[in-house]
Amino acid sequence: MKMFVDVPKVFLHRDFVDFRKSINGLVGIVEYELTRDAYTGALFVFCNKAKDKLKILYWDKTGFALWYKRLEKQKFKWPSKISTQEFTLSSEQLQWLLSGYDVLGHEPLHYQSQI
Repeated sequence: MKMFVDVPKVFLHRDFVDFRKSINGLVGIVEYELTRDAYTGALFVFCNKAKDKLKILYWDKTGFALWYKRLEKQKFKWPSKISTQEFTLSSEQLQWLLSGYDVLGHEPLHYQSQI
């Protein structure tokens, strides 16, 4: 099921978030930690430490909306070993994440010749 259509941008917050935070707390993270404008209509994706819950925050032109998903038996493939605080996802990658797939796959390796 495709939950979001015509999504302008999707930003995934790398660090785990205390899920007692609701809309105002997550807007604070978007604006102060990610230094992004929360009023653009972009989706901001957050995960809890146990990796079994996701929250997606977005502005829908009349107010903030908060989408929440909890897995009963599995965990989300959360990319927590990346170096940046946030990164963008395509709408396809968001669907993969919500379906339980790894959104990053393998990271490129960089080798340098010893010569």
